[in-house]
Amino acid sequence: MSESTNVPQADNTGSATRHQAGLFDIRNVIGLLLLIYGVVLVLMGLFFTSDADKAKTDDINANFWTGLGILLVGIFFVGWAKLRPIVVDEEEVARDKAEQEREAHNHDH
Repeated sequence: MSESTNVPQADNTGSATRHQAGLFDIRNVIGLLLLIYGVVLVLMGLFFTSDADKAKTDDINANFWTGLGILLVGIFFVGWAKLRPIVVDEEEVARDKAEQEREAHNHDH
C-alpha cells in the first residue's frame, strides 16, 4: 500500500519541476544526530550506570531519562520532516539565480 502526500511531484512533461529537499533538509540532520545521541544515552543508562552514578543524581538514572527525552525530540524532527517535506521549485531557483547574476553584473559596471 502506498502512502499519499499533498506534496506536488515532478511529472515527465517538464511543466512542473519540483522535488523534495530530502536528506539536505536540516530537520533530518538534527533529528538523526539527536536519535544517535539518544540511543547512546539510553544504552549507557540501561547497561553502564552504577549505583554510585545514581547516587550523584538522587537515585535518578539521568542518562536513561535524558536519552529518552532526546530520542523523543529526534523522532519529532524526523517525523516533522517526513510529514511536511520541503519542496524545492527548480524554476523559481533558476529565476532567483538569474536575478542574482544580473544584479552582480550590474553592480560590476
